[in-house]
Amino acid sequence: MSGLTPLLVDGLFPNGIAHYALGGLLIGLGTAVIYLGTGVIAGASTFLESTLSYVSDLPRFNKAKYVASRDWRVVFTLSIVAGAALYTVLFGDGWWVSDVQPWRFAVGGVLVGVGTRIGKGCTSGHGVCGVGSRSRTSLVNVATFMLVAIGVAQLLSALGVSP
Repeated sequence: MSGLTPLLVDGLFPNGIAHYALGGLLIGLGTAVIYLGTGVIAGASTFLESTLSYVSDLPRFNKAKYVASRDWRVVFTLSIVAGAALYTVLFGDGWWVSDVQPWRFAVGGVLVGVGTRIGKGCTSGHGVCGVGSRSRTSLVNVATFMLVAIGVAQLLSALGVSP
């Protein structure tokens, strides 16, 4: 085990694992609270989609279950953004805390959105809630997410693309 410790500390987790473990616990606690309080699985893409019922007349966004719960779902969605902004203000060095160029985040966001539609859900819904409930669909989707992400990362690395 001691041979693995330097890899974890110096390579994969150079800042330690405590904040990752705490983040995972908070995500798990949050999804459990949402499910126990509402009976709704806490998938972020569905939460974001439900907020579109405010501005769209499309029947897909105006399902009764979305409209009935959209107010607290908007609070949840805005809290994700506010949490990231608060973290950046408290612990960041300026407003942009990544080496990744903003246009790459934008392109990545569009691709994630397309993937979310194709996969009928996002990593929070499938990865946190679906895998936790042993959903076969979620297990397949998460395996697909991971394989595609690893493949794209390896391809970009091989092409010499950096942030």
